[in-house]
Amino acid sequence: MRLRFSVTGVAVIAIIAGACSGGATTAPASASQVALLLPEKQTARYEAADRPFFTAKFEALCGTSPKLIYSNAAEDTAAQQQQAEAAMTAGAKVLVLDPVDGDAAGAIVKAAAAKGVKVISYDRLIKGGSTPDYYISFDNEKVGELQGQALLDKMTADGKSMAKVVWINGSPKDNNATLFKQGAHKILDGKVTIVKEDAMANWKQEEAQSIMEAAIAAAGKDGFDAVYVANDGGAAGVFAAMKANGVDPKAKPTTGQDAQIDAIQRILTGDQYMTVYKAIQPQAEQAAQLACDLAQGKTPSAATVTVNNGTADIKSVLLKPVAVTVDGKVAGTVSVKDSVVKDLFYGADSVAKICTADFAAACKAATIQ
Repeated sequence: MRLRFSVTGVAVIAIIAGACSGGATTAPASASQVALLLPEKQTARYEAADRPFFTAKFEALCGTSPKLIYSNAAEDTAAQQQQAEAAMTAGAKVLVLDPVDGDAAGAIVKAAAAKGVKVISYDRLIKGGSTPDYYISFDNEKVGELQGQALLDKMTADGKSMAKVVWINGSPKDNNATLFKQGAHKILDGKVTIVKEDAMANWKQEEAQSIMEAAIAAAGKDGFDAVYVANDGGAAGVFAAMKANGVDPKAKPTTGQDAQIDAIQRILTGDQYMTVYKAIQPQAEQAAQLACDLAQGKTPSAATVTVNNGTADIKSVLLKPVAVTVDGKVAGTVSVKDSVVKDLFYGADSVAKICTADFAAACKAATIQ
């Protein structure tokens, strides 16, 4: 990936709204449309945050014209292709497309270009020999670097040289997963011993659990020191596998990403070492701004860097991810209290959502009340 920076990054503040349904919303073809096409429901953020934040900002900026079409492909590449085609048939002039498969989605971009439809590659980079008009995401290689560095620092602090690591990557269909993997390998290669490396085919918790169970069976309970896993859903599967096999998760530091509530709770109790916090609100809102500008025939001014997708340099907006540990005492990390709690990431009742009865003592220890 090649980046060319021209201005400083974007400040990140976020709150998450309640979950929305994942079905498609259609609109009459008589008016110009904008389509938001999200990839899956395995990760809670898409329905709970990306969709409501995008929708609210888009409607605030553009009102009811152009109208908004929404679909979630539920990890089905063919379904996403059909949803994109249906949106364009309904009159969509802008697609905000978070691809199930970054390469396969190139066909959607090419079809859109032939019809004069603009495409914003949202969160995941679209490739496949195509040239989307814009790309908005986080610095995803940096996500992997943050995960790798936090894990390396923990192993060093624990006095473990060349620590033995079980390594679980994200879906190979997702270009972001490739970037997470690259970033983590950049930090950890030559400094840890990889016991087993595999990938969740579809970002599913049960896939990570199965990989972890196989790793424990092969290496034994004491045959690994830590687990690199690409996201919090995968970390939940790793946690379940360790508990089911009599392994103490507190003794096997595990990474994550997305700052899901259950991951934050595991971090507070010591059952997960860290997560990467990506404040979704500014990402969704800036995508809405791009979409509204394009739909109104304006030239967006927000894109300040370029990212090469293998075909061209794509005008891009990249936001900054943050590594989170329980107390933020590890260099380069911030505490749970000073990140997701401070930002009310789960809404105005964030503390109540985190600090349920089972986690009240852990919250008190972290001075989260």
